Amino acid sequence: MPLRFDLQSHSTHSDGELSAADVVAEAARAGVELLALSDHDTVGGVSEALAAGERAGVRVVPAVEISAIDNDGSIPRELHILGYRIEHEGRALGKRMDEFLADREARTLRMGAKLREVGFELDEREINTRLAAGRPIGRPHLANAVLGAPANASRLRAEGIDDVGSLIRGYLIEGRAAFSLRETPTIAEAVDAIHDADGVAVWAHPYWDIPNDDEVLDAIERFRALGIDGVEAFYVTHTRQQTELLAERCAELGILSTGSADFHGPDHTTFAQFLAFDTYGHEPNLGPIAG
Repeated sequence: MPLRFDLQSHSTHSDGELSAADVVAEAARAGVELLALSDHDTVGGVSEALAAGERAGVRVVPAVEISAIDNDGSIPRELHILGYRIEHEGRALGKRMDEFLADREARTLRMGAKLREVGFELDEREINTRLAAGRPIGRPHLANAVLGAPANASRLRAEGIDDVGSLIRGYLIEGRAAFSLRETPTIAEAVDAIHDADGVAVWAHPYWDIPNDDEVLDAIERFRALGIDGVEAFYVTHTRQQTELLAERCAELGILSTGSADFHGPDHTTFAQFLAFDTYGHEPNLGPIAG
């Protein structure tokens, strides 16, 4: 029987709906055998997930998803690098995560200021609670702040914005009025931070961020030169053609090919179900991640 793996998921430590332990429990119910909790720019939930995995009979891989800047492509972009089998309690990684998290926080606050500039009010209770607890804040939390402020209701109705996803697409992605790019880390710095923590670095969901085949293939080549170990070829939103292109390129280059449904919670509009990705007959290469 093929290993039932799902190598990206998120808890309330970043932008997920469930606690780390509940993410593991949900994965166990879905039949996941190998799971990664990969919260954005934090390893705060990893120890909890590891303990929950032991109780539930799920192998949990210590992981993180680092948001990084690619300045060497056709345009500057924020891309995500997954780190697996990291020494999540190591001092070196902790220091780097603190730096990355501080930049994530500053970027989010800049976008909050831009939302106010375009006329929105923000209900900042959730954001302030997370900041006080040392937890990351990001676009979903800003979106909740806009959606939760009663003064915005009529405008949101007029613009057809009724959930977090539509608010993010309307205002908080590249080219929109309140978007702001991160300043650090670069792709190279993210890969180095993962390797310094004895981890494996994988480029997450390429086609979520770059729609063009040639640009994706070019990025794989550039990132390989920086030491990337693999690509998330199998992903819930990838088409057959995209999946096959990525899997075949990974095989040609001899790098890892991983996969995930990017679980964020049972009520999420896109990422609500474990194992909801397809390999289309290709053999994943998980290498040491499955070791």
